[in-house]
Amino acid sequence: MTKRITADHVKLKRAYEPATVDDGPRILIDRLWPRGVRKADAAIDQWVKDIAPSTALRKWFGHDPERWAEFRRRYAAEVRQHPEQLSRLRVLARQGPITLVFSAHDEVHNDAVALRKFLLGRETKRKAETDHR
Repeated sequence: MTKRITADHVKLKRAYEPATVDDGPRILIDRLWPRGVRKADAAIDQWVKDIAPSTALRKWFGHDPERWAEFRRRYAAEVRQHPEQLSRLRVLARQGPITLVFSAHDEVHNDAVALRKFLLGRETKRKAETDHR
């Protein structure tokens, strides 16, 4: 399957936002369940904990924008350790829209933003290393 994933096929949404019919499969990509969100209300189709940043990386990053480039580099290395989950997400995104659900307050500097770029092929090892410099 070589069909390119289009940007409109990988949406991002906070866990605190309501599900909509155009979300497609809603995939929680955080290691921890979002605080204050009832499982019945979340409308999560899959929970892919393994592709989330490790606890150590998440705590180190702390959503500090100054650490964003280095976080993406380290997270890319972790994601590459789970090729089956990344591949499964790519297959779903090629079939139609998916929504990566996350709980971070910062909607610009979080794992969902980085993972979306990985899925779209816009975040490469070289790019992450260049951004780090």
